[in-house]
Amino acid sequence: MIAADHHAALHRDFAWSVPGRFNIAQVCLHRWARDTPAAVAIVQDAGDGAAMPVTYAALQRDARRLSNAMGSLGVTRGDRVAIVMPQRPQTAVALMAVFQMGAIAVPLSTLFGAEALQSRLNDSGARLAIVDEASADAIAALRESCPALLKVMGAGAADGKGDVSWGASLAAARDVFEPTDTRADDPALLIYTSGTTGPAKGAVIPHRALIGNLSGFVASQDWFEGDGPFWSPADWAWTGGLWDALLPTLYFGRTIVASRARFDADLALRLMERHGVTHTFLFPTALKAMMRVAPEPRRSHPRLALKAIMSAGEAVGEGVFAYCRDKLGVVVNEMFGQTEINYVVGNCGRYRTVDGTLAPGWPPRAGSMGRPYPGHRVAVIDDDGNECPRGTPGDIAVHARDVHGVRDPVFFLGYWNNERATRARFTGEPFESWCRTGDRAVMDGDGYLWYQGRGDDQFKSSGYRIGPTEIEDCLARHPAVAQVAVVPKPDPERGAVVKAFIILAVGAQPGDALVEELQQLVRSRLAPYETPKDIEFVSSLPMTATGKLQRNVLRQLEADRAAGRVSG
Repeated sequence: MIAADHHAALHRDFAWSVPGRFNIAQVCLHRWARDTPAAVAIVQDAGDGAAMPVTYAALQRDARRLSNAMGSLGVTRGDRVAIVMPQRPQTAVALMAVFQMGAIAVPLSTLFGAEALQSRLNDSGARLAIVDEASADAIAALRESCPALLKVMGAGAADGKGDVSWGASLAAARDVFEPTDTRADDPALLIYTSGTTGPAKGAVIPHRALIGNLSGFVASQDWFEGDGPFWSPADWAWTGGLWDALLPTLYFGRTIVASRARFDADLALRLMERHGVTHTFLFPTALKAMMRVAPEPRRSHPRLALKAIMSAGEAVGEGVFAYCRDKLGVVVNEMFGQTEINYVVGNCGRYRTVDGTLAPGWPPRAGSMGRPYPGHRVAVIDDDGNECPRGTPGDIAVHARDVHGVRDPVFFLGYWNNERATRARFTGEPFESWCRTGDRAVMDGDGYLWYQGRGDDQFKSSGYRIGPTEIEDCLARHPAVAQVAVVPKPDPERGAVVKAFIILAVGAQPGDALVEELQQLVRSRLAPYETPKDIEFVSSLPMTATGKLQRNVLRQLEADRAAGRVSG
């Protein structure tokens, strides 16, 4: 039986509606505080202790007071405010307070080191930093090297560490605030993208990008049905935590669970069970960890209430896809997006039709990134900016205008103080042409995209162009493999050979016999030139703060080894 496919119909019936005046705080907070003030916006997870709910009314009260407090510190429209806190209600309060002032929020991860924090604070020119105990000391140590940073406000357990106290400031401020009338095109966020090479660039995100984000969010969450809470371990300082979790959940007046605990697969399962989480965003690395600790999750955690799972950040392999479908009872919807143009491609297990019927969206295919979400014009293009024939690899690109010629609201405004980098993203005039993502894929005859890796992750061996993702997915099928990363190893004859770094599954033993098994697995499933010539067993792999694999770190390691700069 062929599954129903409503992808074409969803696109045909879809049209953007972007008002001229728009503010994220208005749609994510003000209307709910007015219409459903007692509804719970955020539940702070307290481990096994009592949860701490925050209503929309309480969130608005604190946001109004914080806006007034920041105004008294000299923060005005267009000023940048750094928010260096993890998942906690104060982080959401700070974001809403900045948005409704017409200022620009600069979310920064508490995992950043001194150099990363300093460069972002100075590049953004942030006038105020709001910190808690996770970041207060790090920011204090940088004050002399960040001349634009005039004040630091301490919250949580760091309430007395900054120049200004969160508690005292809110207690003294009025809870009446007149929101700034912002245009949909006005900047709301400045999010720094790490990239694989070069310094981080600040992507300027407008208020309207939330609208552009919603079609993908709803589709990837199987239409976000019901009233259960949402949770994701994704840090609210990153695109994944903000655009894929916090802001769309609040947009729909729903509840999001906040947890400051570092990700642990068993704790994550217990958290979702404890709060009755129905919708989630989990990185493939998180799902793989869950596979290891809970091979039969519905038995070990019988009160799990999951209805939809979105996954992104790395390709979802066949093993993860099968685990979610067969063991969690949820078909995972893979998604692809970037800070600059988020939520543009993915899958949708089901959707609500105009007559209210719940119908299949388009059938997810294991290993595929999915298809363009409604409202987004996506193609695979060649070096000259022309669309590639189906089945031909190329760069994933998103056009600044949809198929009807309407501007796609999901687009960023450009890179902060870096017009050259902004122009480099486009095949022609910025925001009037194709925007390259830097990722490569093949589009099949049905319009599904199949990820080939980052453009700068690919390499050539004996003239063959090789992408790491397919090899990693193949190796990950072996029961002895927990995690894997593939990079080029410099070779004087071939230019490069395939090198695999592998974390073994619990109980597996390294050795020549296992190496031969793994090589034969790739050789039999892919191609001889894709077979790893070198396999190294390691205890960990380098990851970004959001859980993405940093192949560039391993690639540089191999380059340094080949040059004799480090021992092997």
